[in-house]
Amino acid sequence: MRLSGKRVLVTGGARGLGRALCLTFAKHGAKVAFTYAKNEEAAASLSAELAAKGAEARAARLSVTDGKGTEALVKELEAAWGAVDVLVNNAGVTQNLPIALLEEDDWDKVMDTNVKGAFITSKAVLRGMIRRKAGVILNVGSLAGERMIEAPVHYCTSKAALRGFTEALAKEVARHQIRVLNLAPGLLEDGVGRNLPDYRLADYLKHCALGRVGTFDEIAELAAFLISDDNGYMSGATVIADGGV
Repeated sequence: MRLSGKRVLVTGGARGLGRALCLTFAKHGAKVAFTYAKNEEAAASLSAELAAKGAEARAARLSVTDGKGTEALVKELEAAWGAVDVLVNNAGVTQNLPIALLEEDDWDKVMDTNVKGAFITSKAVLRGMIRRKAGVILNVGSLAGERMIEAPVHYCTSKAALRGFTEALAKEVARHQIRVLNLAPGLLEDGVGRNLPDYRLADYLKHCALGRVGTFDEIAELAAFLISDDNGYMSGATVIADGGV
């Protein structure tokens, strides 16, 4: 129960890694709010599962690029819970396209969701964190932003930008006792890597010391530690969990 009493907001929480993050945080005693873009069925399923486990949870259909909507959600959570202690910027998108086929709209969609969305949501929660002089922001990056691997250029660029955002923000808000971290997973059991051609998956596994992809639960448990008080002396760091690539 290392997150007992923590009030956590997870963006893009209805499916995949986001779902695992919400369930794991709740298991460790946190109150959990999550946003989702479109999938009402997945959001309702997660809400029901959290409720069945006795967790206090809230769901909001909201784009991370909606600044006014994000500010309203944060105010709503602060009114109900008193504060948001932890933000996890998990929402992200990608497209498996070579640069020759990328249009400007494709580039903008990925950059807006993966980078601008993290900025908008972080700015909204930071006001309260600064007042209280406490808080944690965890950005969910990717191995694609840390290594020279075969992946879509706009996705790699967005995840590399998250690392820079993490380091700059951590330096700026450290005087307010706020920690900012970046978690960069390798290939996982589903999500971004699910549409990879077989040869690319085989190449990844060939270079992975553990010889397998990771699971959502493994990454979620690591995230729970990173945002907890047990990890109080880490900030500005990127933690890579890739099985040893």
